[in-house]
Amino acid sequence: MAYLLLVTLLWAFSFSLIDVYLAGAVDSDFAVLSRVLLGGLVFLPLLRIRGLPTGLIAGMMAVGGLQFGLTYLCLYRSFAYLTVPEVLLFTVATPLYVTLIDDGLRRRFAPVALLAAVIAVIGAGLIRYDGLSESFWTGFLLIQAANLGFAAGQVGYRHLMRHYPMDVPPWRFFFFFFAGAMLVSGPSFWWFGDVGRLPETFTQWGVIAWLGLAASGAGLYFWNRGACLVDAGTLAVMNNLLVPAGLLVNLLIWNREADLLRLAIGGGIIVFSLWLNARYSRHAVIHWRGKEQKGIEAA
Repeated sequence: MAYLLLVTLLWAFSFSLIDVYLAGAVDSDFAVLSRVLLGGLVFLPLLRIRGLPTGLIAGMMAVGGLQFGLTYLCLYRSFAYLTVPEVLLFTVATPLYVTLIDDGLRRRFAPVALLAAVIAVIGAGLIRYDGLSESFWTGFLLIQAANLGFAAGQVGYRHLMRHYPMDVPPWRFFFFFFAGAMLVSGPSFWWFGDVGRLPETFTQWGVIAWLGLAASGAGLYFWNRGACLVDAGTLAVMNNLLVPAGLLVNLLIWNREADLLRLAIGGGIIVFSLWLNARYSRHAVIHWRGKEQKGIEAA
């Protein structure tokens, strides 16, 4: 869990940096593409192709296309249809997608893991909820697509690493993650990007560099590395631990308004869900093979 906590702290700053310095000023497609390119540059010198299975390369590109390319393109576009509180509210479904996708791939159902994810969603929803506008369905669907992409990418990476056990460390081929994201973000910028809204100030370029090299490059690698070392329930909950962390950083540094009581209560609920999953998630798991119910097995 140490990797996930480290990246949570790193990404907690990213929300405010994007909101304060990039949103509305820099073309969203360019912002996503620049993060992909810079993140890829971190791992390009480390790339070793010899001996890598074709399936591993293709799978890594598919994961990157989902978790980075699709997710960020949909997320950035949603701001054209939703207010910031709405965007934040609708992203709390990610833990449910993580748990359900992982259970589906493993042909099983873990009730406690799902319960922990639901509790985390309640905690994050308590922190984020700030009312809904009258017109939000397009933005809502974009956010759900982003949630699905991020969840599927995390779970897909876990299963990919298990399916292709390698002596080669993952950072030797993680470049293909960004190559896959490039196949999604590149054409999007080509067709929809606005070259008249590129970064103009040193601060904007500095924020983009930080987000690309640190938050995207190092951050996504260590997040996925951490995702392989925890169970799906913990991974699902950690997705929403970003919420209080991001709000806290925003409050302390940029002095944004925040309901401290709701932040404390919601954060406490998320921490409780982490404890619940760690304590009880392996006590009962329902397995099945095809249509045949295998029953409940004790861990």
